[in-house]
Amino acid sequence: MISSLRGTVLSTGADHVIVEVGGVGFFVFVPGDVAHTARAGSELRLHTSLIVREDALTLFGFTERAELDVFTQLLSVTGVGPKSALGVLGHLTVDQIAAAVADDDDAPFRRVSGIGPKTAKLIVVQLAGKLQPPTATPAGRSGPAADAVIAQVTAALVGLGWSEKVATDAAAETADAASDADRASVPALLRQTLAALGPAKTGGARG
Repeated sequence: MISSLRGTVLSTGADHVIVEVGGVGFFVFVPGDVAHTARAGSELRLHTSLIVREDALTLFGFTERAELDVFTQLLSVTGVGPKSALGVLGHLTVDQIAAAVADDDDAPFRRVSGIGPKTAKLIVVQLAGKLQPPTATPAGRSGPAADAVIAQVTAALVGLGWSEKVATDAAAETADAASDADRASVPALLRQTLAALGPAKTGGARG
């Protein structure tokens, strides 16, 4: 069983990276934000799940252990395969998934390509009580006003083609580092977030 990899990124695609470990290149399917931010020549560590099928051995990787844990939980849901589970984690953060399940809200899952209404409902029903509750909002960007600005920036990024997960993470990280004035300004925070994201890869930006 391959539970983790740490090595040099050889190349990336819209949904995968190739990581060289000890002279061996591993093809690993990853969420879109990982594929977008990974750079050839950089070091990357992934928590991995090896999916064994009769005709293939396929690796799926995540930068956070919590994402791998949710990936495993998603695979337990009727009708959710590895690619669909990866799609969910490519569009939603772990906290967003946990919050949707806790709120019995299947709408976020219905927006994921490949997840139909029936499967979206099954995710909510079958994962109820199995996920860690969402983590608290960091103090640096807490409060209704800051949250509203982050939400508007996230919506703007999604409208520009970024996945919801990439947009949410990028807006939140930029808000953490921004000044109080910029954190309260949608245009300023959007401009800084776009600068941090950099040029979009074809396909990769959409997660």
